[in-house]
Amino acid sequence: MIQRKLLLNAKKIDNFLIKYLKNQNQSRLSHPMKYGVISGGKKIRSTVIFDAGKIFDINEKKLINICAAVECIHSYSLIHDDLPCMDNDVIRRGKPSTHIKFGEASAVLAGSSLLTLAFEIIADKKYTLNSKFKNEIIKSLANCSGHTGIAGGQELDLKYENKNKTVNKIIDMQKKKTGKLFNFCFYAVGVIANKNNKEKNFLSNLGEEIGLLFQLADDFLDIKSSKKLTGKKVKKDSKKGKSTLLKILGEKKAYLYALNLKKKILLKLKKHGKKAKNLTNTIEFILERNF
Repeated sequence: MIQRKLLLNAKKIDNFLIKYLKNQNQSRLSHPMKYGVISGGKKIRSTVIFDAGKIFDINEKKLINICAAVECIHSYSLIHDDLPCMDNDVIRRGKPSTHIKFGEASAVLAGSSLLTLAFEIIADKKYTLNSKFKNEIIKSLANCSGHTGIAGGQELDLKYENKNKTVNKIIDMQKKKTGKLFNFCFYAVGVIANKNNKEKNFLSNLGEEIGLLFQLADDFLDIKSSKKLTGKKVKKDSKKGKSTLLKILGEKKAYLYALNLKKKILLKLKKHGKKAKNLTNTIEFILERNF
């Protein structure tokens, strides 16, 4: 069952991060960092990394550092997105947002520390991965996390509020804000599998499309789900005037767009046959999830 798989994978990453942080020198930021990244959220990005790894018969031990780094990046972005100067969200993962719990300054610093921790986890000498591969993975993560990725996407998301934007501009924004980290998830697997540039580009684009599908599903959850299920406030996008495909296309057309995108993704995975079964199941879950 997909929910069980998500829970098991999340626990693996939480345990890795707990152990990793325990072995570091502690600081006043250690607590808000743990609060922001451990015990909460589906950690679905880690699951797609493990699923993609199965396609190329990669042992999970080779992927867990990548998963932990991705969750640090994702959590950093959420901590910063929730700040009053951005989306001003007070609830995240069913508990007070990091800035509500620890204050704005500590939240900013904890988020920034999680960002840098991600690169430390990949560069760690105990992570026995080819140095060339590490360099390539680190460069890709930087590209997907900064102004050309998540940060740039969040900037556009804020600037597009209460504006009339084209479908293509919204897709570009959402591919940066959400799709780029999924892009990295698949690219990193391609690097570890020692694939050529053509295959790595194929995986990157596939990841970006899965990220866009995830964002579409998230937009649907905002209007259809509940705070209890999602662990955050719902029906907030329309109140903030967020530019989404749902807003510009309407619910019916946006869902058809999402269905066609899902079909396109699954068609691309057909060449991998049974080895892509886990990933296929996860993709099916992404669009139809209710939490």
